[in-house]
Amino acid sequence: MDASTDVRIERLDGVLAITLSRPQKKNALTAAMYRQLREALALASAEASIHAVLLEGEGEDFCAGNDIADFVQLARQAASFEQTEVWRFLTALVGFDKPLVAAVRGRAVGVGTTLLLHCDLVYLADNARLSTPFVDLALVPEAAASLLLPARIGFVRAFAMFALGEALDAHAAVELGLANAALPAAELAPRARAAALALAGKPPLALQSTRRLMREHAPLQAVLAAEGREFAQRLMSGEAQAMFQAFMARRAPGR
Repeated sequence: MDASTDVRIERLDGVLAITLSRPQKKNALTAAMYRQLREALALASAEASIHAVLLEGEGEDFCAGNDIADFVQLARQAASFEQTEVWRFLTALVGFDKPLVAAVRGRAVGVGTTLLLHCDLVYLADNARLSTPFVDLALVPEAAASLLLPARIGFVRAFAMFALGEALDAHAAVELGLANAALPAAELAPRARAAALALAGKPPLALQSTRRLMREHAPLQAVLAAEGREFAQRLMSGEAQAMFQAFMARRAPGR
């Protein structure tokens, strides 16, 4: 993994900092980026010197979700969803065994929000907006979010986020327990890095054991698998294809 990729990594005193680095596309995730993220998590898990992971986004937005062009390509290939890079990354994320800290500014859309449910500390810039408009793309939630988001914020609020596409601002996200703090943009990176470094200085085995006790992986893997089956069916549907084409037409040059 090198600096020419859209996912950068840096080692910082026991912390592996992972940066989404595709700011020209608001850090929308491609298949290659999912692979790079999965490889970064595998590296962090395997290296005993890495005690925590920090996840950040370059530019004005944390992550605009999945690159829609990749969804279109996946549907055309009609490949098994379990063989896709997005599925492999989500499986790795659900099963990851070390603390995750996130620093989020601007928009976090779709997987940009659902992956935060697997982070242990989340810091938001005060301009952050979290949204999960899966139904608007004729899709369903992923990353075990259909279990985790209602458990965190309640059924009716989670359903409004999934089905109506309602967004949460940074302060609402903190009040609902999705994040630790909403901060001025200039304070975001230092606060998140300080938290990650503080975690890296703790007794690592006790820290990992505490995290494992707080996160039951088996139920999450079962929900992830159920979501994956439904997601694959929705992805292949004519309904989803129509929504993708409409989305891409709205983003076309000159539109």
